[in-house]
Amino acid sequence: MLMNTHEARLEALRKELKIRGLDGFVVPISDEHMSEYVGGYAQRLAWLTGFGGSAGGAAVLMDTAAIFIDGRYTLQVREQVDGRLFEYQSVPSTSMAAWLADKAPDGARIGYDAWLHGKPWVQAASAALNAKGAVLVATQGNPIDAIWPDRPAPSLAPAVVHKAEHAGQSSEAKRSQVAEWLTARGLDAAVVSALDGVAWLLNIRGADVERTPVALSFVLAHADGTAELFIADEKVTPELRTHLGNAVRVRPREDFVPQLQALAGKKVAVDPERSVQAVFAALADAGAKVIELTDPTVLAKAVKNEVEQAGQRAAQARDGAAIARFLHWLSIEAPKGGQDELSAAARLQAFRQDTGLLKDLSFDTISAAGAHAASPHYKVDEASNIPIEPGSVYLVDSGGQYADGTTDITRTVWIGPGEPSAEHKDRFTRVLKGHIMLALAVFPKGTVGSQLDTCARYALWQAGVDYAHGTGHGVGSFLSVHEGPQRIAKAQGGQPGTGQELLAGMILSNEPGYYKAGDFGIRTENLVLVERREIAGMEGEYFGFETLTFAPIDATLVDTTLLTRDEVQWWNSYHAKVWDILSPQLEGDALEWLRASCAPL
Repeated sequence: MLMNTHEARLEALRKELKIRGLDGFVVPISDEHMSEYVGGYAQRLAWLTGFGGSAGGAAVLMDTAAIFIDGRYTLQVREQVDGRLFEYQSVPSTSMAAWLADKAPDGARIGYDAWLHGKPWVQAASAALNAKGAVLVATQGNPIDAIWPDRPAPSLAPAVVHKAEHAGQSSEAKRSQVAEWLTARGLDAAVVSALDGVAWLLNIRGADVERTPVALSFVLAHADGTAELFIADEKVTPELRTHLGNAVRVRPREDFVPQLQALAGKKVAVDPERSVQAVFAALADAGAKVIELTDPTVLAKAVKNEVEQAGQRAAQARDGAAIARFLHWLSIEAPKGGQDELSAAARLQAFRQDTGLLKDLSFDTISAAGAHAASPHYKVDEASNIPIEPGSVYLVDSGGQYADGTTDITRTVWIGPGEPSAEHKDRFTRVLKGHIMLALAVFPKGTVGSQLDTCARYALWQAGVDYAHGTGHGVGSFLSVHEGPQRIAKAQGGQPGTGQELLAGMILSNEPGYYKAGDFGIRTENLVLVERREIAGMEGEYFGFETLTFAPIDATLVDTTLLTRDEVQWWNSYHAKVWDILSPQLEGDALEWLRASCAPL
């Protein structure tokens, strides 16, 4: 029997592990910066298994293997990964560490790449394996790299300056802020490993990771306000050096570990959620005193200044017009037949490119027809592409990267002819009710995202249904479309971010959904900005959300009998704003379509 590609790769990995004296190996989706989206050179899980999602991992033993995904990818993993080669394991109901501890033979040596895993994972996996007489072993180099003959090289695209007109604060001011943070804690330096943290701190951007405008690099920020940037020489331009100035020393990327080793006796802050085990090991071996603290850029980056907020509103207005043009086009072309998931995604991207200001998409467009919409993070490709059938539900989740803001919007629409079923309308309307309840939420200072999550699920719970993803994630300013530390989600399974207090200036998504496996999926998503609220007679500080995203929501799928008076008022007010913001940007048939789409309920 001939082996398929992934079967051959799995066999090659096992041979490589045997040569290294290992009994197993773990393969995450990660890079040296703990990034969510990684460059082609770091797509080891996809190369080994075929899985194209943005979160997951695999564990390989000599006689068995498993792939670990969360509820977003339950359907996708079965389409992309051969179940004969990899068991499907769902987290958080199980974990890679628990599976390894159960499956690994006594005395097993399980390899891992210390440049791809955080310290908490290493500690937890080591404890689980040690309890079963096995051991976790850091490898010299990654075994997959040794068997991946055409592995792409890391990008050498130049790093570019993020202009003050978009950043709203100088790099010098940001470094001073970090220096004050270090001094207040008696620390000498902080390691900034996360690529969006480096980008924010130094006001630089890049093109090294698709969909996220960052440059592969590390920073050491010092208590005197200076910093060291570790980056490939080929990526450094004269403009970048001028921008960084004398207070930022530019060093080759390969100098990073030696410089960590030179910090003997120094007190160094390292974020265990955003720095890999190899960083901790280098500092510990050098005799530095490592203080585990959240990267000081994280919260500062999450709270957008007034310039960033204004830029986001401008980007959203521009993006909303592109979305409206697309939805108008879809309303004409899709009912005729002949369109598919890929053609729709391409047309939407073209409308964004027509703005003349699009830098990139903010993530791969989720263009999902029919049953594919039931997979929340579905990724269309040539193999999975299906037609958009007339008389069906179509979901599109997409976003753009602009110099003044990052967008993320989901719309679910009915493709005529015919009418949606009662079930379609019920589920769509319950998702809408949750979206509205969260949009209208008013909450006191100190409220965290997990306390608001119930707002978005309440109407669905009343019908005995739910969804398996978070309700809201943070969004960057021409940076990552998924940004912490804020998050709106159930407080369970150790999910990061749900315990972060929501602060004025934070941007989050509002995206409840419903998914019926094998049939259809629904999600309605806008971005919102946390803002202060003034309430007559209020005691203490209160906050609410300013909606940032403006594009029509499909009234065809709404069951108005399920809406309250306040919900109808929200709908009408929202669509009046959609008209005010988008109508000056449209003309002709698209403008008339918008007028009809914004009609009051």
